[in-house]
Amino acid sequence: MDLREVRKAARERLQGICRVCPVCDGWACAGELPGMGGKGTGAAFINNVSALAQVRLNLSTIHSAAEPDLTYDFFGQRLAFPLLGAPMCGTARNLGGIVTDREFIRAQVDGAVAAGTLAMVGDGADPTLYPEGLEALRVHGGLGVPIIKPREPEEIIKRMQWAEEAGALAVGIDIDGAAFRYMNRMGEPVGPKTLAQLREIIGSTRLPVILKGIMTVKDAVAAVAAGAAGIVVSNHGGRALDHTPGTIEVLPEIVAAVKGRIRVFMDGGIRTGVDVLKALALGAEAALVGRPIVIAAVGGGAEGVKLQLEEFAEDLRTAMILTGCRNLREISPAIVRVPSSWL
Repeated sequence: MDLREVRKAARERLQGICRVCPVCDGWACAGELPGMGGKGTGAAFINNVSALAQVRLNLSTIHSAAEPDLTYDFFGQRLAFPLLGAPMCGTARNLGGIVTDREFIRAQVDGAVAAGTLAMVGDGADPTLYPEGLEALRVHGGLGVPIIKPREPEEIIKRMQWAEEAGALAVGIDIDGAAFRYMNRMGEPVGPKTLAQLREIIGSTRLPVILKGIMTVKDAVAAVAAGAAGIVVSNHGGRALDHTPGTIEVLPEIVAAVKGRIRVFMDGGIRTGVDVLKALALGAEAALVGRPIVIAAVGGGAEGVKLQLEEFAEDLRTAMILTGCRNLREISPAIVRVPSSWL
């Protein structure tokens, strides 16, 4: 099996759901929710990809970076490279049930671990989804991060306890899901959280807590004040609010505000290892990838996910050689050119 075969199989299985476009940029599937598209006009999804394309790399080949070290420490767990699978579930609603959530989640988790990294697992309106993710992590001794929707505080705290019992490395809340009407209609209410509520929630667990869905300096500073261990600069893949900027556009200002006080990750529009390098150059510790993993899981199961992540890693390795970076610490803003309005 190779990635061409994986993509071919995914295209056949995803007919009417995802076109498996040569460039996954959000234009063809704009507004297709449920499904793989972005919300409304699709602008937020499109902006994620187009903003990354505006970042240019400075090619450099007079140096000693012939064998770069890609390894990354994620809350004490050594990963082969700084890329994680984003939390995703709900295949019955978004993928027409062509794979079960159990199959899909296991493919994400098993494939990521086989590639030397890990996956985040999600939560949703179906109350069985979150436990299914935890069960997938238990198979690997808890390697992974369960991400909880912004439910009522007592419900989040309960699910954090389940994450502890599963041996998870960390736990998170995708706070940008605060206005998901489908969750509310299904009797699984979500909503925004106050700083006081977040402090209570974060203080209830011994696990590092990651807040996913940070798009402003204000919210990043609040995450630090709440005691979060990490944030993900994310607009939920363009599926929460139309017309937000691309995530990498806001990354530099957020990093400048909270650098050294909290771990900063980024997702949104990651399509290659070069995109990962761009995120790291502008201050993210690691990146998350979503839609390419969906295609890999549908087209090739765990092996497809492994192949896709390994291709990202090899692409990142090549890009580090050609920008003179011997390790992740040497990746800096000096290797990129960005629009002046971002800085």
